[in-house]
Amino acid sequence: MQQFNISAPNTDILPLLKEKVDDLTKPKGSLGRLEELAIKIGLIQQTLEPQLNHPCNVLFAADHGILDEGVSVSPKEVTWQQVSHFARGGAGINFLCNQHGFELVIVDAGVDYDIPEGKGIINKKIRRGTRNFLHEAAITPQEWEECLKRGAETVEMVHSKGCNVISFGEMGSGNTSPSSMWMHILTGIPLADCIGAGAGLCNKGVEHKYEVLFHAWNNYSGPFSTEDRLRWFGGYELAMAVGGMLKAAELKMLIIVDGFIMTSCMAAAAHFYPHVMDYAVFGHCGDESGHKRMLDALGVRAILNLDLRLGEGSGAVCAYPILESAVRMINEMDRFSAVHVTKYF
Repeated sequence: MQQFNISAPNTDILPLLKEKVDDLTKPKGSLGRLEELAIKIGLIQQTLEPQLNHPCNVLFAADHGILDEGVSVSPKEVTWQQVSHFARGGAGINFLCNQHGFELVIVDAGVDYDIPEGKGIINKKIRRGTRNFLHEAAITPQEWEECLKRGAETVEMVHSKGCNVISFGEMGSGNTSPSSMWMHILTGIPLADCIGAGAGLCNKGVEHKYEVLFHAWNNYSGPFSTEDRLRWFGGYELAMAVGGMLKAAELKMLIIVDGFIMTSCMAAAAHFYPHVMDYAVFGHCGDESGHKRMLDALGVRAILNLDLRLGEGSGAVCAYPILESAVRMINEMDRFSAVHVTKYF
């Protein structure tokens, strides 16, 4: 597997960060999560004056062979249609990126459609959709490596533009199915508790989805390593997001994790490189069944809980103003030691 150089941030600066936050003109701890986030961002950037520069939302899109088994209400053509919609600027993620000053980077990781050149979509297509993991591995070993490489290349590109805070989104009809399988593989939570309605399945549809994924799990005939299982039940956009997250941590960027699907990608990234979590904050707890369980399994708390289940990076971008407030707090508030205010608790 491709290697990344990811280490925990140096903690020598941590006492100074805590001292600064505690010396701000407020009761100690009174700004709650903002204080925690400011310290984390300062620790990542190794500075008492952290900055958020050129935020980017990288959206990987791909199709899935398992969709042939009726596990989603969204037909396959929705993937390329929505990718084109993103490029035109009228989708949910577009208004959020516009509102919060994000550059939206759209990547074709494996859409089952030949998207024309010149549409503002980066072509990193592996193949026109994964294979059906009910019967065979969705991703070959060579494709897995290429996904990690291309995801990392995308992050290097935005980092070269000055980006130091990044979120990841996805588009792919049926992609809650591989995400549910990854959740089961990485957490050991029973498969039934990892499966939800996705884009809007009814109860009967969820039952069918479980039956398909249960049979796929029982049909597995590959090697028993975690990497091999992730490949077998994976998606191109998921694997590229893993590569992107690992490269972002290597570059010491702040990673805002989106919903259920991107949380499963972060869990995969952390399996290979646990210190990637030192660079991650979790934007929101989504409406997809299993997301709260996965967050709990990772031992993390989301910033927001807005019942979102759109994907695309929407929850991560929504959480950005909270991070911005945390940075403004540590940079713009006066300190007791510098003004004539009696310290109070």
